[in-house]
Amino acid sequence: MSTRLPGAEYRKVFDGGRPLHGRLLVAWKSAIGNADRQAGVVVSKKTFHDAVDRNRAKRLMRESYRLLAGSGEAPESLSWVFAAKKGIAGKKCPEVMEDMKCIFSRALARKR
Repeated sequence: MSTRLPGAEYRKVFDGGRPLHGRLLVAWKSAIGNADRQAGVVVSKKTFHDAVDRNRAKRLMRESYRLLAGSGEAPESLSWVFAAKKGIAGKKCPEVMEDMKCIFSRALARKR
């Protein structure tokens, strides 16, 4: 199953609640009906002027989420939208994964 969030679902996730801020990312979560560990990524032209930098940030976020979802570390039955912050430039996948893990733990703590 694909971990990519369909384009039509982005608005539902954005409207789903408050953003969770990390060092490298901002995340929104939502429990959409049939979603199972899906994520979408957003990178602003205002933050990253060059397409190369935007594409790298998107690849980092997608790959980090794919690895976390594959290992079972991403929460089940939640859809996510991740937006890159300027600090993600020059980072590697393990650093982005750590930031996502922190966001996941805060999201689960807030849920209780």
